[in-house]
Amino acid sequence: MAEKIRYTFSLSKSGEKIPAIALASGESQSLHSMIDPIREAQRLISSITDDIGFFIFLGLGGGFAPAAALEKTNAQIIVIDFDRESVRCLLDSKDYSKILNCGRVKLLTDPSDEEIKNNIKENYNPSLNGGIKTIPLRTRTEQSQAEFEKAVLAVQQAIEEISGDYSVQSYFGIRWFSNIIRNIINIGKNGNDFFLKNKKNKNIAVVAAGPSLDRQITSLKEKINERYFIISCDTALPVLLHNGIKPDAVVSIDCQHISYYHFLGCDIKDIPLILDIASPPSFYDLSASSEFFISGHPLARYIYSCMDGFIQLDTSGGNVTYTCLSLAEYLGAGNIIFFGADFSYINSQTYAKGAYIYPYFDKKQSRHAPLEAQASALLYRSAFLPPEDTEKFQKDACRYYETSPLRFYRKKLEEKINTINTDITFAKGDGAPVAHNKQKIKNDKPEIKYKEPENKNRRFSGRIFLEQYRDDIMMLPAFTDDYLSKLNSKERQIFTTILPLTAAVKKRSPQLKQKDLIEEAKNLSVNKIEKALL
Repeated sequence: MAEKIRYTFSLSKSGEKIPAIALASGESQSLHSMIDPIREAQRLISSITDDIGFFIFLGLGGGFAPAAALEKTNAQIIVIDFDRESVRCLLDSKDYSKILNCGRVKLLTDPSDEEIKNNIKENYNPSLNGGIKTIPLRTRTEQSQAEFEKAVLAVQQAIEEISGDYSVQSYFGIRWFSNIIRNIINIGKNGNDFFLKNKKNKNIAVVAAGPSLDRQITSLKEKINERYFIISCDTALPVLLHNGIKPDAVVSIDCQHISYYHFLGCDIKDIPLILDIASPPSFYDLSASSEFFISGHPLARYIYSCMDGFIQLDTSGGNVTYTCLSLAEYLGAGNIIFFGADFSYINSQTYAKGAYIYPYFDKKQSRHAPLEAQASALLYRSAFLPPEDTEKFQKDACRYYETSPLRFYRKKLEEKINTINTDITFAKGDGAPVAHNKQKIKNDKPEIKYKEPENKNRRFSGRIFLEQYRDDIMMLPAFTDDYLSKLNSKERQIFTTILPLTAAVKKRSPQLKQKDLIEEAKNLSVNKIEKALL
Protein backbone atom coordinates (compact mmCIF):
# COMPACT_ATOMS: atom_id res chain seq x y z
CA MET A 1 0.00 0.00 0.00
CA ALA A 2 1.44 3.36 -1.04
CA GLU A 3 2.00 5.89 1.69
CA LYS A 4 -0.72 8.54 1.77
CA ILE A 5 0.64 11.77 0.33
CA ARG A 6 -0.77 15.15 1.29
CA TYR A 7 -0.03 18.21 -0.81
CA THR A 8 0.08 21.89 -0.13
CA PHE A 9 0.39 24.46 -2.90
CA SER A 10 2.20 27.76 -3.40
CA LEU A 11 3.22 29.98 -6.30
CA SER A 12 6.68 30.11 -7.79
CA LYS A 13 8.26 33.45 -8.65
CA SER A 14 7.25 32.82 -12.26
CA GLY A 15 3.62 32.43 -11.16
CA GLU A 16 3.25 28.65 -11.48
CA LYS A 17 1.34 26.66 -8.87
CA ILE A 18 3.82 24.31 -7.20
CA PRO A 19 2.77 21.20 -5.21
CA ALA A 20 4.71 20.44 -2.05
CA ILE A 21 4.53 17.30 0.09
CA ALA A 22 3.24 17.96 3.60
CA LEU A 23 5.69 16.22 5.96
CA ALA A 24 4.83 14.78 9.37
CA SER A 25 7.05 17.42 10.96
CA GLY A 26 4.65 20.09 9.77
CA GLU A 27 7.06 21.34 7.13
CA SER A 28 6.53 20.93 3.39
CA GLN A 29 8.89 19.82 0.63
CA SER A 30 8.46 21.40 -2.79
CA LEU A 31 8.48 19.09 -5.81
CA HIS A 32 9.85 21.72 -8.20
CA SER A 33 11.86 24.88 -8.45
CA MET A 34 10.23 27.80 -6.67
CA ILE A 35 11.91 30.17 -9.15
CA ASP A 36 10.82 28.96 -12.62
CA PRO A 37 9.70 25.30 -12.79
CA ILE A 38 8.95 25.49 -16.52
CA ARG A 39 12.48 26.60 -17.40
CA GLU A 40 13.86 23.94 -15.02
CA ALA A 41 11.89 21.24 -16.86
CA GLN A 42 12.88 22.53 -20.28
CA ARG A 43 16.57 22.47 -19.31
CA LEU A 44 16.14 18.87 -18.13
CA ILE A 45 14.58 17.72 -21.39
CA SER A 46 17.04 19.71 -23.52
CA SER A 47 19.93 17.89 -21.85
CA ILE A 48 18.66 14.54 -23.10
CA THR A 49 19.98 13.17 -26.39
CA ASP A 50 17.80 13.39 -29.50
CA ASP A 51 17.63 9.61 -29.92
CA ILE A 52 15.28 9.26 -26.92
CA GLY A 53 11.72 8.87 -28.17
CA PHE A 54 10.00 7.36 -25.15
CA PHE A 55 9.88 8.83 -21.64
CA ILE A 56 8.70 7.25 -18.41
CA PHE A 57 8.19 9.87 -15.69
CA LEU A 58 8.02 8.62 -12.11
CA GLY A 59 5.77 11.02 -10.24
CA LEU A 60 3.30 13.47 -11.79
CA GLY A 61 3.97 16.50 -9.60
CA GLY A 62 3.04 19.69 -11.40
CA GLY A 63 3.46 17.99 -14.78
CA PHE A 64 6.22 20.36 -15.87
CA ALA A 65 8.66 17.72 -17.15
CA PRO A 66 6.05 15.77 -19.20
CA ALA A 67 4.81 19.08 -20.64
CA ALA A 68 8.36 20.03 -21.62
CA ALA A 69 8.87 16.64 -23.27
CA LEU A 70 5.68 17.14 -25.28
CA GLU A 71 6.82 20.57 -26.39
CA LYS A 72 10.45 19.75 -27.16
CA THR A 73 10.12 16.22 -28.62
CA ASN A 74 7.79 13.88 -30.50
CA ALA A 75 8.22 11.26 -27.80
CA GLN A 76 5.65 8.92 -26.32
CA ILE A 77 5.20 9.44 -22.58
CA ILE A 78 4.07 7.34 -19.62
CA VAL A 79 3.63 8.99 -16.22
CA ILE A 80 3.48 6.69 -13.19
CA ASP A 81 2.27 7.75 -9.76
CA PHE A 82 0.83 6.13 -6.66
CA ASP A 83 -1.92 6.96 -4.18
CA ARG A 84 -5.03 7.73 -6.19
CA GLU A 85 -6.30 10.29 -3.71
CA SER A 86 -3.14 12.37 -3.85
CA VAL A 87 -3.15 12.23 -7.65
CA ARG A 88 -6.76 13.42 -7.61
CA CYS A 89 -5.67 16.28 -5.36
CA LEU A 90 -3.08 17.30 -7.97
CA LEU A 91 -5.59 17.12 -10.81
CA ASP A 92 -8.03 19.27 -8.85
CA SER A 93 -5.35 21.89 -8.14
CA LYS A 94 -4.46 22.96 -11.69
CA ASP A 95 -5.16 22.34 -15.36
CA TYR A 96 -3.35 19.26 -16.72
CA SER A 97 -5.41 19.06 -19.91
CA LYS A 98 -2.45 19.94 -22.14
CA ILE A 99 -0.78 16.75 -20.99
CA LEU A 100 -3.66 14.39 -20.40
CA ASN A 101 -5.59 15.23 -23.57
CA CYS A 102 -2.57 14.43 -25.74
CA GLY A 103 -2.60 11.01 -27.37
CA ARG A 104 1.12 10.65 -26.71
CA VAL A 105 0.65 10.59 -22.92
CA LYS A 106 -0.62 7.88 -20.58
CA LEU A 107 -1.08 8.43 -16.85
CA LEU A 108 -0.92 5.24 -14.77
CA THR A 109 -2.18 5.60 -11.20
CA ASP A 110 -1.51 2.81 -8.69
CA PRO A 111 -0.56 0.43 -11.52
CA SER A 112 0.34 -3.19 -10.93
CA ASP A 113 3.64 -4.52 -12.24
CA GLU A 114 1.79 -6.23 -15.09
CA GLU A 115 -0.02 -3.03 -16.04
CA ILE A 116 3.29 -1.19 -16.25
CA LYS A 117 4.92 -3.90 -18.34
CA ASN A 118 1.92 -4.29 -20.65
CA ASN A 119 1.64 -0.54 -21.27
CA ILE A 120 5.32 -0.30 -22.17
CA LYS A 121 5.24 -3.37 -24.38
CA GLU A 122 2.11 -2.16 -26.18
CA ASN A 123 3.39 1.36 -26.81
CA TYR A 124 7.19 1.25 -27.05
CA ASN A 125 8.77 0.18 -30.31
CA PRO A 126 12.55 0.68 -30.55
CA SER A 127 12.60 1.07 -34.33
CA LEU A 128 10.05 3.89 -34.18
CA ASN A 129 10.74 5.46 -30.81
CA GLY A 130 14.49 5.03 -30.57
CA GLY A 131 15.76 5.07 -27.00
CA ILE A 132 13.74 4.97 -23.79
CA LYS A 133 14.51 6.93 -20.61
CA THR A 134 13.10 6.87 -17.09
CA ILE A 135 13.07 10.20 -15.24
CA PRO A 136 12.16 10.19 -11.53
CA LEU A 137 10.76 13.19 -9.71
CA ARG A 138 13.12 12.64 -6.80
CA THR A 139 11.22 14.45 -4.08
CA ARG A 140 8.10 12.44 -4.94
CA THR A 141 9.71 9.02 -5.39
CA GLU A 142 11.57 9.26 -2.08
CA GLN A 143 8.23 9.47 -0.28
CA SER A 144 6.95 6.18 -1.77
CA GLN A 145 10.27 4.46 -2.27
CA ALA A 146 9.05 0.84 -2.17
CA GLU A 147 6.31 1.39 -4.76
CA PHE A 148 8.54 3.26 -7.18
CA GLU A 149 11.35 0.73 -6.82
CA LYS A 150 8.89 -1.98 -7.85
CA ALA A 151 7.78 0.19 -10.76
CA VAL A 152 11.40 0.64 -11.89
CA LEU A 153 11.92 -3.12 -11.78
CA ALA A 154 8.77 -3.65 -13.88
CA VAL A 155 10.02 -1.07 -16.38
CA GLN A 156 13.40 -2.82 -16.60
CA GLN A 157 11.75 -6.20 -17.13
CA ALA A 158 9.56 -4.80 -19.91
CA ILE A 159 12.56 -3.21 -21.62
CA GLU A 160 14.53 -6.45 -21.42
CA GLU A 161 11.67 -8.39 -23.03
CA ILE A 162 11.21 -5.76 -25.73
CA SER A 163 14.95 -5.63 -26.38
CA GLY A 164 15.09 -9.39 -26.78
CA ASP A 165 12.12 -9.37 -29.17
CA TYR A 166 13.50 -6.40 -31.08
CA SER A 167 16.88 -8.03 -31.49
CA VAL A 168 15.22 -11.09 -33.03
CA GLN A 169 12.97 -8.92 -35.20
CA SER A 170 15.91 -6.91 -36.49
CA TYR A 171 17.56 -10.13 -37.69
CA PHE A 172 14.52 -12.03 -38.97
CA GLY A 173 11.86 -9.38 -39.67
CA ILE A 174 12.32 -9.31 -43.44
CA ARG A 175 12.67 -13.08 -43.68
CA TRP A 176 9.54 -13.66 -41.61
CA PHE A 177 7.53 -11.29 -43.76
CA SER A 178 8.80 -12.72 -47.03
CA ASN A 179 8.20 -16.31 -45.93
CA ILE A 180 4.66 -15.62 -44.72
CA ILE A 181 3.71 -13.78 -47.90
CA ARG A 182 5.00 -16.58 -50.12
CA ASN A 183 3.43 -19.29 -47.98
CA ILE A 184 0.01 -17.66 -48.31
CA ILE A 185 0.02 -18.71 -51.96
CA ASN A 186 0.53 -22.36 -50.95
CA ILE A 187 -2.31 -22.48 -48.43
CA GLY A 188 -4.67 -25.34 -49.11
CA LYS A 189 -2.71 -26.62 -52.13
CA ASN A 190 -2.55 -30.13 -50.70
CA GLY A 191 -6.13 -30.08 -49.43
CA ASN A 192 -5.17 -31.78 -46.17
CA ASP A 193 -7.27 -32.35 -43.08
CA PHE A 194 -4.59 -33.40 -40.59
CA PHE A 195 -5.97 -31.36 -37.71
CA LEU A 196 -9.50 -32.65 -38.21
CA LYS A 197 -8.47 -36.30 -38.55
CA ASN A 198 -6.21 -36.35 -35.50
CA LYS A 199 -8.31 -34.44 -32.97
CA LYS A 200 -8.81 -36.30 -29.70
CA ASN A 201 -5.62 -38.37 -29.75
CA LYS A 202 -5.49 -39.73 -26.22
CA ASN A 203 -1.85 -40.81 -25.94
CA ILE A 204 0.89 -38.67 -27.44
CA ALA A 205 4.69 -38.88 -27.30
CA VAL A 206 6.63 -35.67 -27.94
CA VAL A 207 10.17 -36.37 -29.14
CA ALA A 208 13.01 -33.83 -28.90
CA ALA A 209 16.64 -34.39 -29.92
CA GLY A 210 18.42 -34.12 -26.58
CA PRO A 211 21.29 -36.56 -25.89
CA SER A 212 19.07 -38.73 -23.65
CA LEU A 213 17.10 -39.79 -26.71
CA ASP A 214 19.93 -42.21 -27.58
CA ARG A 215 19.13 -44.20 -24.43
CA GLN A 216 15.36 -43.81 -24.70
CA ILE A 217 14.80 -45.29 -28.14
CA THR A 218 13.80 -48.72 -26.79
CA SER A 219 11.28 -47.16 -24.44
CA LEU A 220 9.91 -45.01 -27.28
CA LYS A 221 9.38 -48.10 -29.46
CA GLU A 222 7.32 -49.59 -26.64
CA LYS A 223 5.07 -46.54 -26.74
CA ILE A 224 4.56 -47.08 -30.46
CA ASN A 225 3.38 -50.62 -29.66
CA GLU A 226 0.99 -49.04 -27.17
CA ARG A 227 -0.39 -46.93 -30.05
CA TYR A 228 1.00 -43.61 -28.93
CA PHE A 229 0.77 -40.84 -31.49
CA ILE A 230 4.35 -39.62 -32.13
CA ILE A 231 4.99 -35.88 -32.58
CA SER A 232 8.61 -35.24 -33.51
CA CYS A 233 10.57 -32.01 -33.35
CA ASP A 234 12.27 -31.38 -36.68
CA THR A 235 15.65 -31.79 -34.93
CA ALA A 236 14.69 -35.31 -33.82
CA LEU A 237 13.35 -36.49 -37.20
CA PRO A 238 16.61 -37.95 -38.62
CA VAL A 239 17.33 -39.64 -35.28
CA LEU A 240 13.95 -41.37 -35.32
CA LEU A 241 14.15 -42.44 -38.97
CA HIS A 242 17.68 -43.75 -38.41
CA ASN A 243 16.27 -45.94 -35.64
CA GLY A 244 13.36 -47.20 -37.75
CA ILE A 245 10.73 -45.01 -36.11
CA LYS A 246 8.31 -43.15 -38.36
CA PRO A 247 6.64 -40.27 -36.50
CA ASP A 248 2.99 -39.40 -37.04
CA ALA A 249 3.80 -35.68 -37.38
CA VAL A 250 6.86 -33.42 -37.52
CA VAL A 251 6.81 -29.82 -36.26
CA SER A 252 9.11 -27.06 -37.52
CA ILE A 253 9.08 -23.39 -36.43
CA ASP A 254 12.42 -21.93 -37.59
CA CYS A 255 12.33 -19.38 -40.42
CA GLN A 256 15.96 -20.06 -41.36
CA HIS A 257 16.95 -22.29 -44.25
CA ILE A 258 19.50 -24.06 -42.06
CA SER A 259 16.52 -26.04 -40.77
CA TYR A 260 16.53 -27.81 -44.13
CA TYR A 261 19.37 -29.92 -42.74
CA HIS A 262 16.84 -31.59 -40.43
CA PHE A 263 15.12 -33.01 -43.52
CA LEU A 264 18.14 -33.62 -45.73
CA GLY A 265 18.25 -37.27 -46.77
CA CYS A 266 14.91 -37.98 -45.04
CA ASP A 267 11.95 -39.34 -46.98
CA ILE A 268 8.99 -37.55 -45.41
CA LYS A 269 6.59 -37.41 -48.36
CA ASP A 270 3.95 -39.31 -46.41
CA ILE A 271 4.70 -37.82 -42.96
CA PRO A 272 2.56 -34.79 -42.00
CA LEU A 273 4.78 -31.71 -41.71
CA ILE A 274 3.34 -29.07 -39.40
CA LEU A 275 4.92 -25.71 -40.24
CA ASP A 276 4.89 -22.26 -38.74
CA ILE A 277 3.51 -20.04 -41.48
CA ALA A 278 6.80 -18.10 -41.30
CA SER A 279 8.79 -21.23 -42.27
CA PRO A 280 10.84 -21.21 -45.50
CA PRO A 281 8.39 -21.77 -48.41
CA SER A 282 10.52 -24.58 -49.83
CA PHE A 283 9.63 -26.75 -46.82
CA TYR A 284 5.97 -27.03 -47.83
CA ASP A 285 6.67 -29.36 -50.75
CA LEU A 286 8.82 -31.74 -48.70
CA SER A 287 5.67 -33.56 -47.64
CA ALA A 288 2.42 -34.27 -49.43
CA SER A 289 0.75 -33.67 -46.06
CA SER A 290 2.13 -30.27 -45.08
CA GLU A 291 0.01 -27.91 -42.99
CA PHE A 292 0.62 -24.39 -41.75
CA PHE A 293 -0.29 -23.09 -38.32
CA ILE A 294 -0.47 -19.55 -36.99
CA SER A 295 2.16 -18.39 -34.50
CA GLY A 296 2.77 -15.09 -32.70
CA HIS A 297 3.96 -12.92 -35.60
CA PRO A 298 1.58 -9.95 -35.95
CA LEU A 299 1.08 -10.66 -39.67
CA ALA A 300 0.28 -14.29 -38.87
CA ARG A 301 -2.26 -13.18 -36.26
CA TYR A 302 -3.80 -10.79 -38.78
CA ILE A 303 -4.13 -13.62 -41.30
CA TYR A 304 -5.82 -15.71 -38.59
CA SER A 305 -8.37 -12.94 -38.04
CA CYS A 306 -9.13 -12.68 -41.78
CA MET A 307 -9.06 -16.23 -43.11
CA ASP A 308 -10.62 -19.54 -42.11
CA GLY A 309 -8.86 -22.86 -42.00
CA PHE A 310 -6.07 -22.29 -39.50
CA ILE A 311 -5.21 -23.43 -36.04
CA GLN A 312 -3.12 -21.27 -33.75
CA LEU A 313 -0.28 -22.89 -31.81
CA ASP A 314 1.71 -21.36 -28.97
CA THR A 315 5.32 -20.64 -29.95
CA SER A 316 6.05 -18.23 -27.08
CA GLY A 317 8.36 -20.76 -25.43
CA GLY A 318 10.91 -20.01 -28.14
CA ASN A 319 11.67 -23.63 -29.07
CA VAL A 320 10.09 -26.39 -31.11
CA THR A 321 9.56 -28.77 -28.14
CA TYR A 322 7.28 -26.18 -26.57
CA THR A 323 5.28 -25.89 -29.81
CA CYS A 324 4.98 -29.69 -30.00
CA LEU A 325 3.35 -29.58 -26.57
CA SER A 326 0.92 -26.95 -27.86
CA LEU A 327 0.05 -29.24 -30.78
CA ALA A 328 -0.48 -32.17 -28.40
CA GLU A 329 -2.77 -29.96 -26.34
CA TYR A 330 -4.75 -28.97 -29.43
CA LEU A 331 -5.12 -32.62 -30.46
CA GLY A 332 -6.76 -33.36 -27.12
CA ALA A 333 -4.07 -35.55 -25.57
CA GLY A 334 -5.08 -37.28 -22.36
CA ASN A 335 -1.52 -38.46 -21.72
CA ILE A 336 1.71 -36.87 -22.94
CA ILE A 337 5.21 -38.30 -22.49
CA PHE A 338 8.39 -36.48 -23.51
CA PHE A 339 11.52 -38.11 -24.92
CA GLY A 340 14.85 -36.34 -25.45
CA ALA A 341 13.65 -33.16 -23.70
CA ASP A 342 16.91 -32.51 -21.85
CA PHE A 343 17.25 -28.71 -22.15
CA SER A 344 20.91 -29.21 -21.29
CA TYR A 345 24.16 -30.67 -22.54
CA ILE A 346 25.06 -34.12 -21.22
CA ASN A 347 28.66 -35.32 -20.95
CA SER A 348 29.68 -32.70 -23.52
CA GLN A 349 27.04 -33.99 -25.98
CA THR A 350 24.67 -31.41 -27.48
CA TYR A 351 22.29 -33.57 -29.54
CA ALA A 352 21.31 -37.21 -29.92
CA LYS A 353 23.28 -39.25 -32.45
CA GLY A 354 21.91 -38.86 -35.96
CA ALA A 355 20.81 -35.23 -35.49
CA TYR A 356 21.59 -32.83 -38.33
CA ILE A 357 24.48 -31.15 -36.54
CA TYR A 358 26.90 -34.04 -37.04
CA PRO A 359 26.70 -34.38 -40.85
CA TYR A 360 26.55 -30.58 -41.05
CA PHE A 361 29.84 -30.22 -39.18
CA ASP A 362 31.33 -33.10 -41.14
CA LYS A 363 30.54 -31.33 -44.41
CA LYS A 364 32.05 -28.04 -43.19
CA GLN A 365 35.18 -29.43 -41.56
CA SER A 366 38.65 -28.58 -42.74
CA ARG A 367 42.20 -28.73 -41.40
CA HIS A 368 41.56 -25.46 -39.58
CA ALA A 369 38.06 -26.40 -38.36
CA PRO A 370 37.80 -30.15 -37.71
CA LEU A 371 34.49 -31.64 -36.64
CA GLU A 372 35.59 -31.76 -32.99
CA ALA A 373 36.45 -28.06 -32.97
CA GLN A 374 33.07 -27.14 -34.44
CA ALA A 375 31.25 -29.30 -31.90
CA SER A 376 33.27 -27.72 -29.11
CA ALA A 377 32.45 -24.22 -30.37
CA LEU A 378 28.75 -25.09 -30.29
CA LEU A 379 29.04 -26.54 -26.80
CA TYR A 380 30.82 -23.51 -25.37
CA ARG A 381 29.13 -20.73 -27.33
CA SER A 382 27.18 -19.74 -24.18
CA ALA A 383 28.44 -19.79 -20.61
CA PHE A 384 27.30 -22.64 -18.41
CA LEU A 385 25.06 -21.69 -15.51
CA PRO A 386 25.61 -22.91 -11.94
CA PRO A 387 23.13 -25.65 -10.99
CA GLU A 388 19.92 -24.50 -9.32
CA ASP A 389 20.31 -27.18 -6.64
CA THR A 390 24.06 -27.55 -6.09
CA GLU A 391 23.73 -30.17 -3.34
CA LYS A 392 21.46 -32.42 -5.38
CA PHE A 393 23.60 -31.88 -8.47
CA GLN A 394 26.69 -33.10 -6.63
CA LYS A 395 24.90 -35.89 -4.77
CA ASP A 396 23.45 -37.37 -7.94
CA ALA A 397 26.77 -36.95 -9.79
CA CYS A 398 24.89 -35.17 -12.56
CA ARG A 399 26.71 -34.46 -15.76
CA TYR A 400 24.32 -32.06 -17.43
CA TYR A 401 25.08 -28.41 -18.03
CA GLU A 402 22.68 -25.58 -18.71
CA THR A 403 23.04 -22.29 -20.56
CA SER A 404 20.78 -19.26 -20.22
CA PRO A 405 18.77 -20.04 -23.39
CA LEU A 406 18.32 -23.71 -22.44
CA ARG A 407 17.19 -22.86 -18.92
CA PHE A 408 14.79 -20.26 -20.32
CA TYR A 409 13.28 -22.91 -22.63
CA ARG A 410 12.90 -25.33 -19.72
CA LYS A 411 11.25 -22.74 -17.47
CA LYS A 412 8.82 -21.76 -20.21
CA LEU A 413 7.89 -25.40 -20.75
CA GLU A 414 7.32 -25.83 -17.02
CA GLU A 415 5.02 -22.80 -17.02
CA LYS A 416 2.96 -24.21 -19.88
CA ILE A 417 2.78 -27.68 -18.31
CA ASN A 418 1.24 -26.12 -15.22
CA THR A 419 -1.61 -24.68 -17.31
CA ILE A 420 -2.56 -27.95 -19.01
CA ASN A 421 -4.93 -30.40 -17.34
CA THR A 422 -3.28 -33.43 -18.88
CA ASP A 423 -1.14 -36.20 -17.40
CA ILE A 424 2.40 -35.31 -18.47
CA THR A 425 5.49 -37.42 -17.82
CA PHE A 426 9.11 -37.52 -18.98
CA ALA A 427 11.03 -40.60 -20.01
CA LYS A 428 13.97 -41.23 -17.71
CA GLY A 429 16.98 -39.30 -18.93
CA ASP A 430 20.15 -37.57 -17.82
CA GLY A 431 19.25 -33.97 -18.61
CA ALA A 432 18.04 -31.10 -16.47
CA PRO A 433 14.87 -32.26 -14.68
CA VAL A 434 11.67 -30.60 -15.88
CA ALA A 435 9.19 -29.90 -13.08
CA HIS A 436 5.89 -31.59 -13.93
CA ASN A 437 2.83 -33.19 -12.38
CA LYS A 438 2.78 -30.45 -9.75
CA GLN A 439 -0.48 -29.14 -8.40
CA LYS A 440 -1.94 -27.16 -11.26
CA ILE A 441 -1.68 -23.43 -10.79
CA LYS A 442 -4.64 -21.22 -11.50
CA ASN A 443 -4.52 -20.17 -15.11
CA ASP A 444 -5.73 -16.59 -15.35
CA LYS A 445 -5.26 -16.51 -19.11
CA PRO A 446 -8.37 -17.12 -21.19
CA GLU A 447 -8.57 -20.56 -22.74
CA ILE A 448 -7.27 -20.62 -26.30
CA LYS A 449 -10.16 -21.04 -28.72
CA TYR A 450 -9.14 -22.75 -31.93
CA LYS A 451 -10.89 -22.13 -35.21
CA GLU A 452 -11.69 -25.49 -36.71
CA PRO A 453 -9.97 -25.70 -40.11
CA GLU A 454 -12.25 -26.13 -43.08
CA ASN A 455 -11.44 -28.90 -45.54
CA LYS A 456 -11.42 -26.80 -48.69
CA ASN A 457 -8.97 -25.31 -51.13
CA ARG A 458 -8.07 -21.78 -50.04
CA ARG A 459 -5.42 -20.87 -52.61
CA PHE A 460 -7.65 -18.37 -54.39
CA SER A 461 -8.69 -16.71 -51.14
CA GLY A 462 -4.99 -16.48 -50.27
CA ARG A 463 -4.34 -14.43 -53.41
CA ILE A 464 -7.31 -12.20 -52.68
CA PHE A 465 -5.99 -11.66 -49.17
CA LEU A 466 -2.58 -10.59 -50.50
CA GLU A 467 -4.07 -8.19 -53.01
CA GLN A 468 -6.22 -6.54 -50.34
CA TYR A 469 -3.37 -6.53 -47.83
CA ARG A 470 -1.06 -4.84 -50.36
CA ASP A 471 -3.68 -2.15 -51.00
CA ASP A 472 -4.17 -1.62 -47.25
CA ILE A 473 -0.43 -1.06 -46.76
CA MET A 474 -0.34 1.40 -49.65
CA MET A 475 -3.27 3.28 -48.11
CA LEU A 476 -1.54 3.81 -44.77
CA PRO A 477 -1.25 7.57 -44.19
CA ALA A 478 2.06 9.36 -44.46
CA PHE A 479 4.03 9.87 -41.28
CA THR A 480 3.07 12.72 -38.99
CA ASP A 481 3.85 13.54 -35.38
CA ASP A 482 2.08 11.19 -32.97
CA TYR A 483 1.63 8.76 -35.88
CA LEU A 484 0.27 5.70 -34.09
CA SER A 485 -2.40 7.55 -32.14
CA LYS A 486 -3.73 9.08 -35.36
CA LEU A 487 -4.27 5.75 -37.08
CA ASN A 488 -7.74 4.24 -36.95
CA SER A 489 -8.14 0.69 -35.64
CA LYS A 490 -7.83 -0.95 -39.08
CA GLU A 491 -4.81 1.16 -40.05
CA ARG A 492 -3.09 0.42 -36.74
CA GLN A 493 -3.74 -3.29 -37.22
CA ILE A 494 -2.18 -3.18 -40.69
CA PHE A 495 0.76 -1.09 -39.51
CA THR A 496 1.45 -3.52 -36.66
CA THR A 497 1.91 -6.35 -39.17
CA ILE A 498 4.96 -4.66 -40.70
CA LEU A 499 6.65 -3.63 -37.44
CA PRO A 500 9.04 -6.65 -37.34
CA LEU A 501 10.05 -5.85 -40.92
CA THR A 502 10.51 -2.21 -39.90
CA ALA A 503 12.94 -3.33 -37.18
CA ALA A 504 14.98 -5.18 -39.80
CA VAL A 505 14.98 -2.14 -42.12
CA LYS A 506 16.18 0.01 -39.21
CA LYS A 507 19.03 -2.42 -38.53
CA ARG A 508 20.02 -2.32 -42.19
CA SER A 509 19.71 1.48 -42.46
CA PRO A 510 20.12 2.93 -38.94
CA GLN A 511 20.36 6.49 -40.31
CA LEU A 512 16.70 6.50 -41.38
CA LYS A 513 14.41 8.81 -39.42
CA GLN A 514 10.85 7.83 -38.56
CA LYS A 515 9.20 9.23 -41.70
CA ASP A 516 11.70 7.68 -44.10
CA LEU A 517 11.82 4.44 -42.12
CA ILE A 518 8.06 3.95 -42.33
CA GLU A 519 7.98 4.74 -46.07
CA GLU A 520 10.88 2.35 -46.71
CA ALA A 521 9.14 -0.43 -44.76
CA LYS A 522 5.85 0.15 -46.60
CA ASN A 523 7.57 0.10 -50.00
CA LEU A 524 9.54 -3.04 -49.18
CA SER A 525 6.38 -4.80 -47.96
CA VAL A 526 4.44 -3.92 -51.12
CA ASN A 527 7.32 -5.02 -53.37
CA LYS A 528 7.53 -8.41 -51.69
CA ILE A 529 3.78 -8.94 -51.95
CA GLU A 530 3.76 -8.05 -55.64
CA LYS A 531 6.61 -10.49 -56.31
CA ALA A 532 4.68 -13.25 -54.52
CA LEU A 533 1.61 -12.51 -56.65
CA LEU A 534 3.49 -12.91 -59.97
